[in-house]
Amino acid sequence: MADKKASVAELTEKFQSSSAVLLTEYRGLSVTQLKELRRTMANDATYVIAKNTLINIAAANAGVTAFDGQLVGPTAMAFVHGDAVATAKALKDFAKANPLLVVKTGVMDGIALSEAEVKKLADLESREVLLAKAAGAIKASLFKAAYTFNALPSHCLLYTSPSPRD
Repeated sequence: MADKKASVAELTEKFQSSSAVLLTEYRGLSVTQLKELRRTMANDATYVIAKNTLINIAAANAGVTAFDGQLVGPTAMAFVHGDAVATAKALKDFAKANPLLVVKTGVMDGIALSEAEVKKLADLESREVLLAKAAGAIKASLFKAAYTFNALPSHCLLYTSPSPRD
């Protein structure tokens, strides 16, 4: 009984401290395969296998309702503490190589995600790439503005004609 309470408390804390949680079914995967999956997402998420009743109680304690009716069969959760896109990509890539892993649903910043939305999340570029593209776009627009401002005075000097009194 004390072990179950401790497990529920730990899961509740993980729900509350995670930026996203992705629900998977791992039926048929070996321990070695699960270790490999954990290793691929170690920097961004913690992959936890728990009993459905304990997950259900912890989710309710944390105010998460996105998994209602989804906790069937062998369930594991990816609690994201880093980049949600990287975690979704790791799950997608692992599922390609190991079709027994099924990504069911997720929740990100309190918003429920369907299986299709989790797949779309996995197709996004990483946060660093998106930030680099945004910085490049800002730099390009600033460069264009600076070029335009510098070009105006030089064009004005070229097109001014001397006055007839000179």
